[in-house]
Amino acid sequence: MAHYAILLYQPTPGDPDELTQEERDEHSRYGSQIEELGGKMYAPHALKSSTMATSVRGDMVTDGPFIEAKEVIAGFYVLEARDLDHALKIAKLCPANWQGGGVEVRPIAAGSTLPPTP
Repeated sequence: MAHYAILLYQPTPGDPDELTQEERDEHSRYGSQIEELGGKMYAPHALKSSTMATSVRGDMVTDGPFIEAKEVIAGFYVLEARDLDHALKIAKLCPANWQGGGVEVRPIAAGSTLPPTP
């Protein structure tokens, strides 16, 4: 099995603590879909709004996100999948992909340490 970083994007900064119950249920269903498709999710994390970010470039520390972008990273997790096609099939079902955002699937470099299985 291969491992992929799944980066979740949303169109505007938001706070995961402000998700509606319906949105939380949709995210839970997605976790079940991953298992049904034979994948495995490791270490899912939602991120606070990019407005709360602090960036470091060299010796300079500034408030706010590192780069200007149309979308912001809302969260991430590690996915175990058979191959890239399998990972993409799972990523297409992600709620972030259907809520005006998107999903980036990126292979994890060989030798990287994965979090322990939950």
